[in-house]
This record gives sequence, structure tokens and C-alpha cells, in this order.
Amino acid sequence: MKMMTTIEEMQQTMQAYHKQGKTIGFVPTMGYLHEGHVALMEAARKENDIVVLSIFVNPLQFGPNEDFDRYPRDIARDETIAKEAGVDVLFYPSVAEMYPRPLSVKVTVTERVNVLCGKSRPGHFDGVATVLTKLFHIVMPTRAYFGMKDAQQVAVVDGLIRDFHFPIELVPVPTVREADGLAKSSRNVYLSEKERQEAPALYAALQKAKAAIENGLRDPQAVRALIEDYLMTHTSGAIDYVDVYSYPELKPLDTLGGTIIIAIAVRFTNARLIDNITMDVPSL
Repeated sequence: MKMMTTIEEMQQTMQAYHKQGKTIGFVPTMGYLHEGHVALMEAARKENDIVVLSIFVNPLQFGPNEDFDRYPRDIARDETIAKEAGVDVLFYPSVAEMYPRPLSVKVTVTERVNVLCGKSRPGHFDGVATVLTKLFHIVMPTRAYFGMKDAQQVAVVDGLIRDFHFPIELVPVPTVREADGLAKSSRNVYLSEKERQEAPALYAALQKAKAAIENGLRDPQAVRALIEDYLMTHTSGAIDYVDVYSYPELKPLDTLGGTIIIAIAVRFTNARLIDNITMDVPSL
């Protein structure tokens, strides 16, 4: 595995791969890798000649109340995980390398952001889109891999690739789950023993809603009510949101149809958990 820290070296290496006709799978991350990231790397390994992993804690996507400096970092551990997952090139730039001067141009995301988690994190996805625009130009990937656990981010990246005509295939990778259905997350360690026992109720609630829709339910309000009732009955957490939208457009629906997302966020004592499912809903 090659490790690179400069944009110039990365671009020269990527251009060489392109000249050789190699396909490049790209997994952008902020490091502190876990099983969800490994699933992305493994998917990229299966489908491409070269796998590139970037690790960059991007200051632009942290809000004023979010501590950029406290974000966990462990590059030695990440290197080991990347090697084991078959990564060919690890791109690990500094903030000074990625942002050597104040930006004269920024990417502003105008759609798909004022709902779900984006509602409480203004400017977050502008930072995501700005750094991805830079990374896509540096890496020049054939395919880019993102986890559906953060389905809103996938929707935003879909818009970015389409609007700016990047010649990149977006590959959404299914959420990695524990045996009991709980979406894997570094935040799960902050749950108390009782909360950890309750947490699988998030996925169970989504599955209950899916079954009701498959049985003919088409009213978004009724779907929300069903999920809220289940969560209030089976967890001690506070519901942050329960939402149903078209996907990836993330627009409200009067009646369910087409591809939809059902997304929830629940706040426990020391952890806020998110989960979602997408499904295709036929017209009745």
C-alpha cells in the first residue's frame, strides 16, 4: 500500500493509473475506520483495479458547536485496517495541503439539505460538497463508495455528481448491522447497557413500517405515527425526527410511491442514533 500526503503526488499517480487503463475505486473518509468503512473498501476492491482511500478530517463540515479538534484520529490503526482491506493508495493530506489559502470559490448545496440531520447542521453539506469536489479532481475515480447509513449524504453526493457532470459512478453500500439489527456506529459505545438493549428497536420500527407499506399503507403521516408509537413503547430515548421522503430528492410526499426513504433519529443519554431504509413503493 502506498501512502501519499501531497496533491501533486496523488494526481501524478492517478494519471499514471488512467494511462494504464486501470479502474479506480475511491472511498473518502475522515478516518477512525470501523466495519462500515471496511464494507466500502471491500466493495471497491471487488469492482476496481485500484482502491484509493482518503483520510481527511475536513474542517469545513464542522459547525460552530462541533469540536473539530476533538474528532478521533488514529492514523496508525487506520493504516493497518486499510492494508488488511486491500487498499492500494492511502491519501492522507494535511489541512494546509487541502486548503493552502482561503477559498475563492465554495460549493453551496441548495437541495436535499434542509431536512433530516441537515436541518440541524446548516452549512455541513456545503463543506462536504466542497471537499468532495476537490477530492474527485485529485483522485479522478471511476467509482466512489458511500454508506447508506448516511443516506442524506449519499443523496447530496448524487446531486453533486449529476450537477457538475463528474464522470464518476456513485456506489451506495448497504448499512452494516449488528446481529440484532442495530446499525454499526462508533457512537454505540456511548449507550448504557439498558439503552444498548433498546437500540435495535430503531431498525425494528423501520421494518414494521416497511411491512405496513407492503401491505398497502400509503399515508406518510400514518407511517410516521406507527414508527413513533413503536419507538416510544420500546425505547427510553427522545425522538429527534421520524420522516418519510422521496429518495434521493428528499421531497415531502402526500402519498407514498416510487423510491422512498424512511429515516429516524433517536437521542439517548450520551448518543444520538440514526437509521434509515429505502424502498420502492408501487402505486396501488
